[in-house]
Amino acid sequence: MSEKLIVALDSNDINKIKMLVDRLQGVVKYFKVGAIPFTCFGPEIIRFLKERRLKVMLDLKYHDIPNTVARACEGAMEIGVDMLTMHTSGGFMMMEETVKAVSIVSDVKKLPKPKLLGITVLTSIDEAYFKDLFGDVKRTIEEQVIFLARLAQSAGLDGVVASPQEIESIRKNCGKDFLIVTPGIRTEGEMLDDQARTMTPARAIKAGADFIVVGRPIIAAKDPLHAAKNIIKEIENAG
Repeated sequence: MSEKLIVALDSNDINKIKMLVDRLQGVVKYFKVGAIPFTCFGPEIIRFLKERRLKVMLDLKYHDIPNTVARACEGAMEIGVDMLTMHTSGGFMMMEETVKAVSIVSDVKKLPKPKLLGITVLTSIDEAYFKDLFGDVKRTIEEQVIFLARLAQSAGLDGVVASPQEIESIRKNCGKDFLIVTPGIRTEGEMLDDQARTMTPARAIKAGADFIVVGRPIIAAKDPLHAAKNIIKEIENAG
């Protein structure tokens, strides 16, 4: 069973999700629940995965005032998620307060502490789009990602979500123990869809990613199990 592959359940069809999870069980350990399935099905989808003793990355990309994000993350702990995400652009205070809140709840209620991950710059954004969004920012995308990763680390987060193209720079600046979770994974010859900064599974692992997130190349495949096994083989060969 792969410890490095996270399959993104980006679907609004609960039956399709359940069939996919049952098909991949025993091969894939981690599943990502993002905005689509959580909005459609709520905590039910988390419970479904936890009943099967699977790991859950809740990817709702929290971005709000510190108190709101902290309370939301406390709620996520109650339903048993293993990783959760927030936007680093929410700022140091938002991240730090969340880290403190999660630690207190873990100590008081004896709940497992999830890994807190900061979203840096979305993988759908290229340099031109980045300049359109943040015209007054003098940094490149890579420089911005490093700035946000270091901010997240200083606030106490466990790691960040970033494109594979920034993995090596993050590792150099934040050290070997800082988690790097990498979406934007495509195998050789696949369509990029709405991704701009991509890399193959093998290259991402060799660059230093701790986890890779794969959605459509698996869930939209004719044979998702075969697709997942091929990616896992790439991961193992790169390790």
